[in-house]
This record gives sequence, C-alpha cells and structure tokens, in this order.
Amino acid sequence: MATAAILLPMVLQLRYEGRSWYCSCGQWWPWAGNVLSLHNSQHFSDPYSFTHALHGVLLCGLLAWIAMGVRLPRNWRFFLAVLIEALWEVAENSEFIINRYREATLALGYTGDSVTNSIGDVVFCGLGFLIAQKLGFWRSVLFFVATELVLLVWIHDNLTLNVVMLVCPVDAIKTWQLAR
Repeated sequence: MATAAILLPMVLQLRYEGRSWYCSCGQWWPWAGNVLSLHNSQHFSDPYSFTHALHGVLLCGLLAWIAMGVRLPRNWRFFLAVLIEALWEVAENSEFIINRYREATLALGYTGDSVTNSIGDVVFCGLGFLIAQKLGFWRSVLFFVATELVLLVWIHDNLTLNVVMLVCPVDAIKTWQLAR
C-alpha cells in the first residue's frame, strides 16, 4: 500500500510533465534491449533497468548505515528507498536532466522515460534493495561491481559512467561509447 502511495503521485507528476504512458510504437514489449533505439526507456525494462537495481543496492547500504543511529526498521528503509527512486524518476524526466543526457551522454536522442518505464525503474530499484538485504554488504559489493562490468561490456555504459557523464562529461568516453 505504501509503495502504491508513492507510485501514484509519481505517475501523476510524470503525466503532468507530458510523459507518455508507453512506447509510441504501440507494442507492449516488457523488454527493449537496444539502448540506441527509440524503444530505450519506453518499455517496462531495458538494460538501464539494471542501473536502477544498483540504485537499490546503494540505497540499501546508505539507509542501513544511516539507520544504525536511529534504528530504522527494514520496511521503512525499503519505503524510503522507493520514495527516493520515485523522486529521482521525476527529476530524471525534467527538461533539465533530459537535455543534460542529450548533451553529455550516450543518450543522444533521449526524450525521457515513459511512465511505464519509470514504474519499471522503481520496481528494479526495489528489487535491488531486496537483493542487497539478502546478500549482505560484501556480496552486495561484488554484485554491484559484477553488474557494472557486465553493463560496461554489453552496452558500453553503466551507473558509474552515467554519473560521470552527467556531472563532468569526458569526450573520450562518449566517443568510445558511440564507436560500438
């Protein structure tokens, strides 16, 4: 119920900002695997869904560390992780961030996520959080690094590169990403 209470305002805000419900192709594919296609960020999941799972891993660790001093129960940490991810989805789909992605990253034609993709991203964040809870700290670190390496080889992008390119773009990275 609490997760639904988070998703509803997120969906309403994304629709208010003009985000489409789903891919304009009209086909309800649960997965879009080509990050350089118009389907990327338009279906429920795509390769970047794994970066959102990593958001969940990071938020699990961060909130566990913060919770040590206040004894915040796990279900409240999960709720906060989902809330933070939903807020990120709204911010990520603002014109400022969309334009930043277009200018600085691999996402040259990025127009923002569909509402369905944003919901999928929040779901993947929640899954990442639950995986991290199950794995514990060191296995979560290994999971994080392994996922980053797989994404780096597979799509020439990952969470680390995404952050670097948003904050301080490196032309050599962008050239390498586009040369595949």
